[in-house]
Amino acid sequence: MMKSLAEREELQRSEVNGGGGGGGGGDDEKWVADSSVDYKGRVPLRASTGAWKASLFIIAIEFGERLSYFGIATSLIIYLTKVLDQELKTAARSVNYWTGVTTLMPLLGGFLADAYFGRYATVLLSSVLYVLGLILLTMSATVPSLKSCESNDHDCTQPRKIHEIIFFLAIYLISIGTGGHKPSLESFGADQFDDDHPEERKKKMSYFNWWNFGLCSGLLFGVTVIVYVQDHIGWGAGDLILTAVMAVSIVIFVIGRPFYRYRRPSGSPLTPLLQVLVAAIRKRKLPYPSNPILLHEVPKTANNAHGRFLYHTHKLKFLDKAAIYEESGAPAEKESPWRLATVTKVEEMKLILNMIPIWLATLPFGVAVGQTSTFFIKQAANLNRKISDGLTLPPTTIFCLAAVGMIISLTIYDKLLVPLLRRATGNERGINILQRIGIGMLFVIATMITAAVVEKKRLHVAAENPKTASQTMSVFWLAPQFLIVGIGDGFAIVGLQEYFYDQVPDSMRSLGIAFYLSVIGAGSFLSSLLITAVDNITRRTGKSWFGKDLNSSRLDKFYWLLAAVSAANMCVYVLITRCYSYKNVQRRVVVADCYEDKARESGESMA
Repeated sequence: MMKSLAEREELQRSEVNGGGGGGGGGDDEKWVADSSVDYKGRVPLRASTGAWKASLFIIAIEFGERLSYFGIATSLIIYLTKVLDQELKTAARSVNYWTGVTTLMPLLGGFLADAYFGRYATVLLSSVLYVLGLILLTMSATVPSLKSCESNDHDCTQPRKIHEIIFFLAIYLISIGTGGHKPSLESFGADQFDDDHPEERKKKMSYFNWWNFGLCSGLLFGVTVIVYVQDHIGWGAGDLILTAVMAVSIVIFVIGRPFYRYRRPSGSPLTPLLQVLVAAIRKRKLPYPSNPILLHEVPKTANNAHGRFLYHTHKLKFLDKAAIYEESGAPAEKESPWRLATVTKVEEMKLILNMIPIWLATLPFGVAVGQTSTFFIKQAANLNRKISDGLTLPPTTIFCLAAVGMIISLTIYDKLLVPLLRRATGNERGINILQRIGIGMLFVIATMITAAVVEKKRLHVAAENPKTASQTMSVFWLAPQFLIVGIGDGFAIVGLQEYFYDQVPDSMRSLGIAFYLSVIGAGSFLSSLLITAVDNITRRTGKSWFGKDLNSSRLDKFYWLLAAVSAANMCVYVLITRCYSYKNVQRRVVVADCYEDKARESGESMA
């Protein structure tokens, strides 16, 4: 009897694999026919794989990784100035370079995950590299011959060269680990939800909110518990805890293996894009067909083998020539992909080209957000952090208010705003993704304005009290700017994650998350370049805005500059988004699509 049941299940799996499971409602409910497989390489059973039962394991490892990351990142500028004795502007540049590398490495990691290794294997391998980096970091703070000084760190005026080498080697090894871990894990979690299943599709829209809830929870522990240990016990004790947490996270991730849905790597996702470009250039002199239906596409019955199909759009029409079939005697299926592309491949190329202006328009957001882990933290170090006679907050603990703001923002948005906006707009998401990003960018402009006003106040207090400087001013003056940026991140950061995951071709989703991270990474590098440029210009015209310490600097003017640049960029962003066309998928089941109206406006059928 059991053998018979197993045989029937295998038969049903083979039917779904062959495309036969798309039409029956019962099969759609029992099996997942979105080209994913279970851990044994079979068509996944919906009831026992994926959705929240799998993604909770994934969110758990994200919590551990973010705790480790923010435990390092938020304290880095303090460590560089206090232990390695770097000047403020040098330390800020060092942090920006490290942040930039950490958030640009995912471009390589995401490519390798999509093309060759698969997301699960990439997460596992990169997590091991991450732990090795943490072990090295712990050794640099605990092994006597590798420590910064023979005496106490506070008495150290010239740190050992070996310590600097091991320290920077460790944090950049963590960068490499993050490069594979971050894009692969987040996209792997989103892969657990079937876009063509109505209930799972709605759950997926909440996934990114809960993903960031786990991220913020890790951040909270990182900037409170870990930073407290670093400040009161020692850097080595904090690093040891981070290493243990990350190791436990890997174990949890592996335990969830039977519950995951996996996507097989499909080779380089960049090759089909290049093929479309080459084919379009080769056929640039051919006339357009009288009707787009004449453009080449593979038969719809092969849906499972070729992934999801995209509808034709009328933008970037010169690329459509790649899908024009020339009468060469050979059937279309036998034509080289360098000479003939499908409509879906052409549309995927259009998606990537459409993303470039959006990516560029979000870079000023990345520059502004980069200040939270550098100058904002240094401001906190120069304010009164005493809560009581026996308790003084570490400077980086104030960063937890950004996490609190983000958690509040995500909770209100997911539980209150989305249901109301769904009823008001008929949009499945409540508001579209680019609108969500734009709202977050407005909050960041408000953050820079608030930071400029508070810094002006701090400088005034420091000038009036040369002996105590700004130590008479409470650190909670910084609370508004951290809360506002956190609320803004709940819109912009989550929106960027959704946008770059959802709008890239299905074969590039790890790279999609890497594109989102590259906004922050490129923003960090631009921030370093901007600091250097402003420093040089202001030094020539009088006094530099960036002195040796905070009290000899004019960060308030720098914040006003960032607010002005962000506001001007916001106008450009609005113009770009008004003419943006969203990805338009041909679905196996009828689901209310949040971009349906956009497609109809473009003259495309949703049937």
